[in-house]
Amino acid sequence: MSEESGDESTLTVVLAGGVNLAIAVLKLIAGIITGSGAMLSEAAHSVADTITEVLLLTALKRSGRPADRVHPFGYGKERYFWSLLAAVSIFASGAMFALYEGFSTVFGEETEQTDPIVGYVVLAIAFALESVSWVQAVRQVRHDAAESGQKVSVYLRTIDDPAPKTVLFEDSAALIGLLLAFAGIGLHQLTGSHVWDGAASIAIGVLLALVAYVLGRTNRGLLIGRQADPRLVRGVRDHLRNAPEIEAVVDLQTMLMGTDQVLVCARVDFDDALGAAEVERACVRMATELVETFGDVTEVFIEPVPRTDAELRAAVLARYGDWDKGQ
Repeated sequence: MSEESGDESTLTVVLAGGVNLAIAVLKLIAGIITGSGAMLSEAAHSVADTITEVLLLTALKRSGRPADRVHPFGYGKERYFWSLLAAVSIFASGAMFALYEGFSTVFGEETEQTDPIVGYVVLAIAFALESVSWVQAVRQVRHDAAESGQKVSVYLRTIDDPAPKTVLFEDSAALIGLLLAFAGIGLHQLTGSHVWDGAASIAIGVLLALVAYVLGRTNRGLLIGRQADPRLVRGVRDHLRNAPEIEAVVDLQTMLMGTDQVLVCARVDFDDALGAAEVERACVRMATELVETFGDVTEVFIEPVPRTDAELRAAVLARYGDWDKGQ
């Protein structure tokens, strides 16, 4: 990952963490004063978001360590592990408490609402503060998407840095949650029924559970080992095909080893007229070219194989289908 991109991710996470901590305190005080279950759920929401930012900062720091004997491919995937824990935190600390508070309010004893104005003021302040963090997250995602030449929606599906996506999703959920809490307090005040307050809390819990699921699924895919961007895969394949020593690219496997870190494993059929020393020099040259041409490629392994090997061909077909049609 570039230094500029890393600094941008750190700024996004730190800003979101500071905002969420301040908002959590305000919401907790307002929840105690007003007796609103939705407000207390929002306080738990902000606490969960604050924990999430701490985990993301841990991810950013630990994933940047250089490779060593124990982890020869580096620590890039630590970012995905800690980001997965952040998704679990959103569910465990935020969604579960909000659902519990919501059902307790709906099916529990009637509670009297006090000082709803305090709740409105705190929600308004929280909305303004959350908007600052949300704008920073949107700005980074749009900037990174433009740099990669993708639409924002496509970029979010293929992103290999979970930090900005996590902040964007949790800040978006926070803004929606504030509107739900506002509606719950307002309808409670208008109707005198605490059911509305409980329903808002339940809605907040469902919202957080959905965000946690989406982020968890993203990080699960990255941890398991997802293929690199298809555009990079096609570029690597074409680069190898154009090498004068290579007659055919038999198999090409890529895997994200971290943010902006791609492992490339290629099986190629060399010209049979080449000697062993020429093949060795060609492998070294092409590996260097791939790293220099494609900035995200950090490790390259090239294996000479015959294209006529039936077992290998069957394995490639099972994985990709027809190579030329599917890529």
